[in-house]
Amino acid sequence: MRARTVIRWRDPRAPITAAAAIGAAGFAMALAVGGPALATGAIAGLTAALLAAVSLLVSAFRSGDPRHAAGARWLGAGAVVWSAGVGVRPIASGFILSFADLLVLVGAVLMAGGAIIASGRRTTAKAALRYLIDAYLCTAALFLIGWVVALRQVYAESSPGFTFMLLPAMVCLLVTCATIPVVVKGTVSGLPLGLAGIGVLATTTIAETASAVARLGEGAPPTWSLVLAPVAFLLLAAAPWGVRRGGDERPASGPAVADLLALVPLALVAVSVVVLAVHLAGSRDRPVTGVVVVAASVVLILVLRLFVLATSHARLRGLVALGDRQLRELAESSGDVVLLCDYDGTVREIGAGVEVTYGYRPDEIVGGSIFDYIHPEDLPGIQIALRAMGLDEDTAEPGACLIACRVRAADGTWRPTESVATRHVGGEDVLLITTRDISDEEALRNQVVHLTFHDGVTGLPNRSYFEERTREVVAGRVYGQAAIFLDLDGFTSVNDSVGHASGDTLLGQAARRLRGVVRPEDTLARWGGDEFAVLVETGGEAQLAVDVAERLLRAVSQEPFRVADRDVALTASVGVAFAEEEMPAGDLLRNADVAMARAKDLGGRRVEVFAAQMHADAVRRLELAADLQRALIENQFAIEYQPVVDLATSRVTAVEALVRWWRGSTFVPPEQFLGPAEDTGLIVPLSEWILREACREVAAWRASSWDIGLSLNLSARQITAPRFVETVSQALEESGLSASALTLEVIEEMLVEDAEETISRLSELRALGVRLAIDDFGTGYASLAFLRQLPVDMIKIDPSFVSGLGRDETLTLLTRTIVRLGHDLGLIVVAEGIERPEQLEKLREMGCTRGQGFLVARPMAARGVDTLMRTSLQSAL
Repeated sequence: MRARTVIRWRDPRAPITAAAAIGAAGFAMALAVGGPALATGAIAGLTAALLAAVSLLVSAFRSGDPRHAAGARWLGAGAVVWSAGVGVRPIASGFILSFADLLVLVGAVLMAGGAIIASGRRTTAKAALRYLIDAYLCTAALFLIGWVVALRQVYAESSPGFTFMLLPAMVCLLVTCATIPVVVKGTVSGLPLGLAGIGVLATTTIAETASAVARLGEGAPPTWSLVLAPVAFLLLAAAPWGVRRGGDERPASGPAVADLLALVPLALVAVSVVVLAVHLAGSRDRPVTGVVVVAASVVLILVLRLFVLATSHARLRGLVALGDRQLRELAESSGDVVLLCDYDGTVREIGAGVEVTYGYRPDEIVGGSIFDYIHPEDLPGIQIALRAMGLDEDTAEPGACLIACRVRAADGTWRPTESVATRHVGGEDVLLITTRDISDEEALRNQVVHLTFHDGVTGLPNRSYFEERTREVVAGRVYGQAAIFLDLDGFTSVNDSVGHASGDTLLGQAARRLRGVVRPEDTLARWGGDEFAVLVETGGEAQLAVDVAERLLRAVSQEPFRVADRDVALTASVGVAFAEEEMPAGDLLRNADVAMARAKDLGGRRVEVFAAQMHADAVRRLELAADLQRALIENQFAIEYQPVVDLATSRVTAVEALVRWWRGSTFVPPEQFLGPAEDTGLIVPLSEWILREACREVAAWRASSWDIGLSLNLSARQITAPRFVETVSQALEESGLSASALTLEVIEEMLVEDAEETISRLSELRALGVRLAIDDFGTGYASLAFLRQLPVDMIKIDPSFVSGLGRDETLTLLTRTIVRLGHDLGLIVVAEGIERPEQLEKLREMGCTRGQGFLVARPMAARGVDTLMRTSLQSAL
């Protein structure tokens, strides 16, 4: 931090009291020597100086601004010292240069320091030296002018000691001239106190000069010189109270004032030279040595200053040239091309980088117009921008313009570029243009945009692009739009069997097939996973969209895909939806998706057109799924048991557990909620609850000496669920039910889809002792190979076969064949759906051992089974 000198007194009245005492003695001496006028002027000056000192010191102690307080203290101290010097001067009037003169000089220096401190201007050593040199030039010039005008006559008539008598006045003048530029360049808040300090310095300088001239002539100073100092000190006394607290720190003057102040010394020197030259030309007197020395010192300082300015100018020009060269080298090393041209586009200079970047030699470009190399579509905007820069060339700001355009390279290609044009380069009426080839960045940007809106596997537009495109088309209100959604049936098994890489290959093949059957104006995109979407503009012809959908279906299904050295046959489910008036794009896409889901629910390999009922069904399914989850939490489900009887003896051998749901007071049929439960995965916790409850009930019945078994249906999700086998084992252990009393039923489709994992899980159950049954036998795709791979204990004939017994010879023959097959394989055969007596007789005739159905016994609650158990036990007794 910069050290700062602070003047303090333990008692602020002490210096004032001392100055007053000295002033009183001086007054007496002035009265004796110079008469009443001199005495009155002295006492007025002393009184005003002391009043200013008191005012300044009081404001310093009360001020909350450290800078203002310090400046006021310095100014007050200077006023006290000056007043002491003025008071002592009559006592020391016999000396050429007395102690009083030294006090006056010290007071002037202190007041100058106070004005500088109060101004708030921080000055460097270099600036301070410049201010002192300028002050010396001003002082010397004013001295020379004063010499010619008046001082030479005083010199001729005076007694010896002219130089020493005039020295205090010249020093005060030097201090004043050095203080003025610092205060003027200070802050707004410090300006009043600083200007007041300059006023005091100026008046004291004038008063000192008048006093020195009077003393040299052995006379009294003029009356007007005695009035100046008191007035200036009174103004100084009022100045600190006009400074606003929390001062304004803005500069008190602008650059124009600073430039004007810099010219003042040179102007004064020029005037002094002219005045001195005129005097010397008309006078034959021999030049005084002191005047010659002063004039010579001024000339020497001017020569030195001119040399310093020339050196600085040369150094600055060198720095500018170096900076310009470094800027060009930096720009060209970074791949930029730097050129100079005028506002009409004529190239004056261009860097060597143009040959590396664009293939042109610099001499081919210089003298020509840059407009010849700019793409015609970009040219008008660039000409307008450069013309606007030329119109604003007189403004203070240098200005810059960012230009993006395409530039023709030597090979004829158009290169995207970014350029920055800057005017006022090196003071010339030209433009500095820095141009960068952004071909690589543009290619990368295009690639990023492509990847953002395209699928990396198929190369088709992705979902984001398709949604945006649909919004644009629908918002355009072009009549007739349709959305088509396509899902590959069975694609999941491809990933599971040959891997995801091969699955991606298949998707790429499918995309190529689909692209080949859509029209060029249609938008084909990969929606996600194994789903594709097409936006068709039908022009009001609905059949056009349906024809496109059927072509898409045929493209997928007609021939197998070749993946991993094998043929993979796939089909597709396709949904079509048409845009209606004021329909949002999201609703159109949702409707197409619903139609596709409907096609998939109906078995796939078909096209479904959206109907409003489909959306209502989808909403109901969502609501049903939410209700299912709530029903699980609130225990809204119940279990009914349908007996399985021995057809020969009518004895109940087992019961099949069937789930029932009462949503409030409404009965929900199983076919309405089991499908959604399977889709949402809620079938897993629901099946686990059925397993635990049914095992507990049947175990209780068996504990009552009733030999009865339990049959349960398994779902595909339940079999593939984690810890499935452990869940069955835990339910048996908790209920105490024997594993051999539990029969788990699966349908044939489960043995075909994901056969390896399904057979593995069922084999683990078989190892526990649980019996296995194939439900709805004869309706699926299972072959005899599965019966050999899987140790099945039972097959259950589907009700569709039993319903035709006695009426349809083909169904009767198929039923007989299944019964015989079961006997040959040593399996228990159970007929389902027995509802008529003739069906029962036919089954007994065929040798079917067990059956169930409404004719035998309807499903019943656990209480009904309890009654049936007691009846069975009494019959046995």
